[in-house]
Amino acid sequence: MVNKPTCRATNGIGKETARVLALRGANVIIPARTLESGMKVKESLAEEVPSSKLHVMEMDLSSLDSVHSFARSFNSSHRHLNVLINNAGIMACPFQLSKDGIELQFATNHLGHFLLTNLLLDKMKSTAKETGVQGRIVNVSSTAHRRSDGSGFDLNKLNDKSKYNAFSAYSHSKLANILHANELSRRFQEQGCDLTANSLHPGVIGTNIVRYIMTNSVLTSIFSLAKPFLKDVPQGAATTVYLALHPDAKGVSGKYFAGCNEATPTPVARDAELAKKLWAFSEELMENRSK
Repeated sequence: MVNKPTCRATNGIGKETARVLALRGANVIIPARTLESGMKVKESLAEEVPSSKLHVMEMDLSSLDSVHSFARSFNSSHRHLNVLINNAGIMACPFQLSKDGIELQFATNHLGHFLLTNLLLDKMKSTAKETGVQGRIVNVSSTAHRRSDGSGFDLNKLNDKSKYNAFSAYSHSKLANILHANELSRRFQEQGCDLTANSLHPGVIGTNIVRYIMTNSVLTSIFSLAKPFLKDVPQGAATTVYLALHPDAKGVSGKYFAGCNEATPTPVARDAELAKKLWAFSEELMENRSK
């Protein structure tokens, strides 16, 4: 059995990724904030792909408790996990703290994925050993990481409402996605396990993630002018699917992709020491909130 959780797959490129995986015959797990929203997606995809094997499970990535609950349920009910796609995200929302007291974009876009990945790693390692099929982790980042200098990985800075900039916070979280994949890759190589981890920029796409931007009249005008040059949803999902399934991506790890080709992120995104610091910071956040 091949299980490929796509987080989150209830709209946009996540839904399209789930559709393509289903077409390829994969058992696809659809994590959703609510079972109702997940079931709507499942029903929609099942109409397009009658042979699809789709399973909906509830999870709110901005809540560490919810991620723990999902992982416990998944690990107890599924034997194998070949591919994990960390796709969920929110963009440029007004300042909010998560249930765990962490700035919401960082909590959702990075920390939830970081915890989920850690909780599923043993399953992925055992699957690779049992099946002989290399496991793949794919982090959906963004070219917006270029606006981050890497200085945002400090809780006092993250949670300072007076200095909050919605786009900067988004950029910090997207930089974290790349650093996370890079550090995972380094650890896999060090441990000698048959797993890979990569990150990607899907392209600029007019999906639901831009809903907060559309409340700004100036940005709405700019976005409208740019629409003819945006990627459509299938194009946006193409790089994710490539890294998840394509034979040419076998053995490729610790890389950043755009347009189904390897690309070069910023020097900050390639900083191995910063990746280690982010890992330690992420672990510290989780430990402090579990006390």
